[in-house]
Amino acid sequence: MTALPRPAQASGPETRGRTVAVVTLGCARNEVDSEELAGRLAADGYELVDDADGADAVLVNTCGFIETAKKDSVDAILAATDSGASVVAVGCMAERYGSELAGALPEATVLGFDDYGAIGNRLDDVLEGRPLVPHTPRDRRTLLPISPVQRTAATTASDAPSIPGHDWLRRKRLASGPSAALKLASGCDRRCAFCAIPTFRGAFVSRPPAEVLGEAEWLASQGVTELVLVSENSTSYGKDLGDLRSLERLLPQLAAVEGIVRVRVAYLQPAELRPGLLEIIAGSGGHDGVVAPYFDLSFQHSSPTLLRRMRRFGGTDDFLQMIERARGLAPTAGFRTNVILGFPGETEADVAELERFLVEGRLDAVGVFGYSDEEGTEAITLDGKLEQAEIDERVRRITDLVEELTAQRAEDRIGERVEVLLTEDLAAEEGPGVWVGHAAHQDPDADGTTTVAGVPADAVAGQLLAAEVVGTEGIDLVARALAPALSTGPAGR
Repeated sequence: MTALPRPAQASGPETRGRTVAVVTLGCARNEVDSEELAGRLAADGYELVDDADGADAVLVNTCGFIETAKKDSVDAILAATDSGASVVAVGCMAERYGSELAGALPEATVLGFDDYGAIGNRLDDVLEGRPLVPHTPRDRRTLLPISPVQRTAATTASDAPSIPGHDWLRRKRLASGPSAALKLASGCDRRCAFCAIPTFRGAFVSRPPAEVLGEAEWLASQGVTELVLVSENSTSYGKDLGDLRSLERLLPQLAAVEGIVRVRVAYLQPAELRPGLLEIIAGSGGHDGVVAPYFDLSFQHSSPTLLRRMRRFGGTDDFLQMIERARGLAPTAGFRTNVILGFPGETEADVAELERFLVEGRLDAVGVFGYSDEEGTEAITLDGKLEQAEIDERVRRITDLVEELTAQRAEDRIGERVEVLLTEDLAAEEGPGVWVGHAAHQDPDADGTTTVAGVPADAVAGQLLAAEVVGTEGIDLVARALAPALSTGPAGR
């Protein structure tokens, strides 16, 4: 985004002291971006407020992944305009569509990733009524060298493209609670036929280990006890640093940060899950049980034929062997994934193969999505497109199966010892000694919860508590605290 010339008297601290509300849509990566934008704005003199009503500006961090996410983003932008505040759209959808989105939504100012470094100035421009020229979208993969190992130097150049997730020093937490996302990297080098993310997020760039550790220590100082490591593809971490085992080395270091009682890794690519990394996550890496035996694996499907058409690898038998190996090391390990139904060329035999995988895999959580055409992807050009009614039917069928299977998997855990990260005291609703939290196999945002009774009176949010599972409610667990409770908590282990 470029602004027309700014009058000298309009810049500087005297134009600040205004209020801004931040609205975030999409994934945990976007949440980190929002907190970094909030930190930049606070450093520039803006006051962060929770409510759009009465705010001078509303910053809507959009998601541009699939059609439903884009609709939600547009709805959020339109809802923000009802507050009477000036509305600014940032994030993936804003970057992906730029001037096109600005033309379709004149109610909002659309900014791209390259505006993040000067976000305070850009909000000044908007609030002072200075015209801005929306950016023209481009393939951000072309902004960095093709060779991953050449990217580190390129990202430190004075004219380097803005990379969301690389300004943690000014990060300001917008969410409360003991769990927080920590971004390992930005971008993706894979070319999945259905996914446009690499074109607007750019090439894969790892953050230096020392930087990640520094942010982990900062988060711990803010009361965070659980780190959720996120990126577009966490298994690629280190490829551009010249060390594909970087994550294996980093995890024990993160586990040793004072105050951190759990580290979990999200967004693992099955084709890149190396044996050493699997072993570290499964608990055989000597990290004292702090790294959660939790595998967030992006399978997307399990039919080998269809996966090749998606430009992906593996299949049912490969995936089941991977799960079996992990469970051999950590019998209670958690597994979650997402699957796509209705990809062009998908047959009933492909769906039956996916059903076999889901039944035999016994996963803890599965997101089920219907295929939709996305601009700029290979899949939009493929033949064999299915009617929407057929896609919807397959989504319903697999969703019903998943609900049954994940509920059964939760029941399998009855009698199991779990370590629950406490998040909320339910005394007011359920009586003394009842808390809700999540076990190691449960992502704090997506994979169900565990309600624990018999919690000691001195318990605090962010503490780990040993409990025995005594019942289930769908994928949610019901447990009773074991004595003595674990001593780990916000103050350290």
